[in-house]
Amino acid sequence: ERAPKRDEYLAVVTDEVQQDLRSARIKATVTGRPKHYYSVYQKMIVRGRDFAEIYDLVGIRVLVDTVRDCYAALGTVHARWNPVPGRFKDYIAMPKFNMYQSLHTTVIGPGGKPVELQIRTFDMHRRAEYGIAAHWKYKQEAVAGASKVRTDAPRSSGKTKDDHLNDMAWLRQLLDWQKETEDPGEFLESLRFDLSRNEVFVFTPKGDVIALPAGATPVDFAYAVHTEVGHRTIGARVNGRLVPLESTLDNGDLVEVFTSKAAGAGPSRDWLGFVKSPRARNKIRAWFSKERRDEAIEQGKDAIVRAMRKQNLPIQRILTGDSLVTLAHEMRYSDISALYAAIGEGHVSAPNIVQKLVQALGGEEAATEEIDESVPPSRGRGRKRRANADPGVVVKGVEDVWVKLARCCTPVPGDPIIGFVTRGSGVSVHRSDCVNVDSLSREPERILEVEWAPTQSSVFLVAIQVEALDRSRLLSDVTRVLSDQHVNILSAAVQTSRDRVATSRFTFEMGDPKHLGHVLKAVRGVEGVYDVYRVTSARRPS
Repeated sequence: ERAPKRDEYLAVVTDEVQQDLRSARIKATVTGRPKHYYSVYQKMIVRGRDFAEIYDLVGIRVLVDTVRDCYAALGTVHARWNPVPGRFKDYIAMPKFNMYQSLHTTVIGPGGKPVELQIRTFDMHRRAEYGIAAHWKYKQEAVAGASKVRTDAPRSSGKTKDDHLNDMAWLRQLLDWQKETEDPGEFLESLRFDLSRNEVFVFTPKGDVIALPAGATPVDFAYAVHTEVGHRTIGARVNGRLVPLESTLDNGDLVEVFTSKAAGAGPSRDWLGFVKSPRARNKIRAWFSKERRDEAIEQGKDAIVRAMRKQNLPIQRILTGDSLVTLAHEMRYSDISALYAAIGEGHVSAPNIVQKLVQALGGEEAATEEIDESVPPSRGRGRKRRANADPGVVVKGVEDVWVKLARCCTPVPGDPIIGFVTRGSGVSVHRSDCVNVDSLSREPERILEVEWAPTQSSVFLVAIQVEALDRSRLLSDVTRVLSDQHVNILSAAVQTSRDRVATSRFTFEMGDPKHLGHVLKAVRGVEGVYDVYRVTSARRPS
C-alpha cells in the first residue's frame, strides 16, 4: 500500500474516532500515524514476523483527562469496530516495570484492515514520552506553583501525593540494584534485561498485583514481596496447589509462599539456576557474599590467634588494644573486620600481620611484657640482665626495684619518661609520648614517677633509620662507620624499593646517648645517604 493511500485511510479512521468520542461527551485529543517502512522491515527481518502478523501499520493515539475516560473511550471504539482477540493489553491496571501505562487494543477498521489504538491520559503520555524522572520533575514544579495548569484542558490523572511517591519505587529499586551489584557490567545487563523483558502478572493472597518477568518462579515472586520472604522461602502454593519452587508462573496465578522461621534459614545456591528477575538474583548473591564475608572474618580472627599463640604473645591485650586498629588503617582497611576478612580470604598473611603488630609494640620483649602473671619471667634471667647493665633510671621514693627500659620506645637520658609496674617483670620505663602510654594509662594505679640517674655501667638501646640511594656495598659501609663509632650493633634490616631507595634500620647499644649526634653525623657522610634519624614509637602529633 502506498503512503498517500495510508494517509487517506488514517484520516478517515481518525475522523470516525473523534466523532464517536464527541458523541459520548469524552474530551479527547486524537492523533494518528502510519508505521514507517523501516519499522515494518525491522519487525519482519529482526523479529521474524510475517507481514500478515503486523497489526500496527496504522496507529491511533487517544489522549484523555482521566483514567475513567480511558476505559470509556475503549468501550466507544469497541462498540464501532470488532477487537482482534488476544490483542488487548491493560497497562493501566498493571503498569510495565518502567511505570508505562496505557490501554492497547487492535480492531478491524474500515475495509477490514487492522488498526492499533493506544488510549491513555495526558500524564501517562508525558511519562511515556519523556520518562519517569521528567514526569516527577513536572509534578514537583506543579506542586510548587512553578508551572500553571491550563484551565481549558485539565490534565490531571486524579493521582494523590502517595500515588506519585509510589511512581518513584522503580527508581528506588534501581538504586538498590546499583548498591547490591558490585560489577557495573552486571548492573547494566540486569537493567537491560529488565527493561526489555516480557512480563507476567500474578496475585498475592491479599489481591495485590505483582509484575514479574516471563518465566518467573515462586522464588522470584517471594523476593518481589520482600527480601526476607525470599531468603526464608521453603515452599509455594499456586492456585491452591503445592508446586516446586522452580515452577513457571503464568498470568493471573494466585501465589502463596511458605517461609521458615528457623534462625539460620537462607536461600539455596540452586535458585540462581532458575530465577528470572534481576532483583531475586542480586539478593541471593548478596546473601552469599555476606555469608562468605562473615566466614572469612571468623577464619581471619582464628588465624591471628593461632599465630599469636605460636609466639606466646598476650592475645587479649593486643586484640583489644589500639595497635590492631591503627595497623588496619595503615593498611587502608576501613576497620578491623575488613582486615580479618582479608586474612580469611587469603589476601594477607596472618603471621605477617602479627609480625607488624610486634614491631609496632617494640619487638617481642615489649609485646610480651604485659603477659599474664601465670607465666612469670625467670628470676635468674632478671638478675643477669641487671648485673650486666644499669638501666640508669630510679623510681622516686622506692629503692631496690627491678627497672628495665622498654624496647617499644627505647628511651635514653634526656627523654621525658614514666614508669609502669608490670606483672612479675618489675618496672618498665617508657617515653612519655610512647604509643603504648594510652593503653598503660587505663590503669593509673600502676604508673610511677621515675627519673634518669645514669652511671658509667649504663647501656642504652638506640634505633636509627638510614635512607639512601641503593648501591653496591652500601650496608657494609654503614656498618663499618657504626663500628668505628664504637657502638654494639644488635640488629639490622634493609628494604629496597622499586625506585632503588634503600631504607635501613639499625638497633645498637651505646653508653653515652650524647654521643648519638656524632654517630648520626658520621652515617650522613656515607656515600648515597641522604637522611638518617633516631626512630622511636612516639605518638604522632594530632
